[in-house]
Amino acid sequence: MILHPLPAPEETPAGPPPGLPATDRVLPPLPPGVRAPVRRPGPLGRAMDRMDPAVRHGFRRVLTLLCILPLLLILAREAPRLPQSPLILGYGFVVLTGTIAMLYIAYSKYDDPAVRELRRRPRDLDTFPPLPAVPRVSFLLAVKDEEDCIEDCVRSMAASDYPDLQIVVVDDLSEDGTRDVLRRLEHELDITVLYLDKNLGKKHALVRACEIADGDVIAFTDSDCILAPDALRRCIDALVRHPELGAVSGHCRALNAPVSVFTRAQDVWYEGQFRVAKAAEAVFGSVACVSGPLAVFRRDAIYNYLPAWAGDRFLGAPFRFATDRQLTGYVLGQKWKGQGLKRQYADSPFVTAEDFPERTWRIGYVQSARVWTNVPARFRPFMKQQIRWKKSFIRNMCFTGTFMWRRGLGPAALYYGHALWVVSAPFMAFRHLLWAPLHGAAFLTLLYLCGVVLKGLVWGLAFKVDNPGDTRWRYRPVMSLLSSVILAWLLPYSLATIRRGVWSRSAT
Repeated sequence: MILHPLPAPEETPAGPPPGLPATDRVLPPLPPGVRAPVRRPGPLGRAMDRMDPAVRHGFRRVLTLLCILPLLLILAREAPRLPQSPLILGYGFVVLTGTIAMLYIAYSKYDDPAVRELRRRPRDLDTFPPLPAVPRVSFLLAVKDEEDCIEDCVRSMAASDYPDLQIVVVDDLSEDGTRDVLRRLEHELDITVLYLDKNLGKKHALVRACEIADGDVIAFTDSDCILAPDALRRCIDALVRHPELGAVSGHCRALNAPVSVFTRAQDVWYEGQFRVAKAAEAVFGSVACVSGPLAVFRRDAIYNYLPAWAGDRFLGAPFRFATDRQLTGYVLGQKWKGQGLKRQYADSPFVTAEDFPERTWRIGYVQSARVWTNVPARFRPFMKQQIRWKKSFIRNMCFTGTFMWRRGLGPAALYYGHALWVVSAPFMAFRHLLWAPLHGAAFLTLLYLCGVVLKGLVWGLAFKVDNPGDTRWRYRPVMSLLSSVILAWLLPYSLATIRRGVWSRSAT
């Protein structure tokens, strides 16, 4: 379907760049079925590496157009019929158009900022202060009741091959054996552990860690994740090379993918959400969510806004979700929202200690920075996770949605286009799955489901090309059907219960 227009992320040297010596830390072994990135570029990738950058860029565009040509032909064939049946064909036409556009942008224009210098740079590049060649990094983690997985997570943090690293773990009043594990690791590894005597919630716990973080860069991960040894270094390298980047997201896959068809489907879905969706957003420097498994921020891009993040309120009540999206929003929108947020928390030490200028930061995505997370293996935890994410989406729309149009046509089209798709999903599900069969239009239901499967196959084939030899691409249509038939109904429920919920990361 779509040839890989980029060299594989593993083609860069395995060792650190000059000034970043490797350490002797050891990464805990990955579970069976989880593959560490070991691919080498094929003949096409090696040939493209030898091309002049301008020639390579043009070749990628032509190659991507050739690969999405079948989808373009489908659009061209159906376009004349659209005015005759707008209600039947309109939704599918718009979804397919959006999918084609996102695939084209992601595959023809995305560059990994840790691999090579980005082509799209801001005109005012000289206004962004550069980081030191080897910046100090504070790597932070909040945990609550994760006895079974916390040791592997912390060990993978400590196994990072980045040299100047401060690791801070905050235990948010765990009630299982998590604290015993952390006490043992604290004596064995070079880490700092804060044991809270009151449950504060994830955001407040991480802000407590930020109080002692002394890095030029502040990185976060989640307590059920394992990171590749070079993942953090690659993110830092991207920030050092590109001072306009205020934050970058790593690339996440499912740690427990081999468990069942359900987890395999989620693994393939994660790949597409990062490799395609985040890559497309990164082309415009406007990744809407720096995801929790590996979120890396410049200190001067977020430090003044940490109290606003911890104290975020929505509809008159503290909002405990949107941890990733909201912090990302403060980086994307601080040029327009920053002064107001600082005034709101003017007495906070995070504001009074140093007032960093508001900048129009860009946010990127580092495909070669690999991290794995446990995805829900059972249906009920999966639904709880999806409801949390829908609540985060609602909250974020009421913040980031108020300024994303200012960041340009490309970022606005991707952000509001996605928002429109999420908002319209329950209406489309009702129309095609309930109204149509009840009114004798079962063919419309069949047509809708066929379109859903087609879209899933397109994303699945993109996965196959990025991951040659991996047969999990076949599970992607399963995720598309699940999303359209079941998850589409969650938005109204999430809105109705948006003030309800507690922090929980269990994926069992």
